[in-house]
Amino acid sequence: MAKDPVCKMDVDEKTAKYKLVYKGKTYYFCAAGCKKAFEANPEKYLKT
Repeated sequence: MAKDPVCKMDVDEKTAKYKLVYKGKTYYFCAAGCKKAFEANPEKYLKT
């Protein structure tokens, strides 16, 4: 399982409908809204 970087929900990589490659890494999202938010400001969600 992958973790949606926006809402922190678990997402199954095999069935994820929304995904995006950013800086060579694939991120998986639970919904289009989370993907859109990440695309708008990816660094906001990658800070630890």
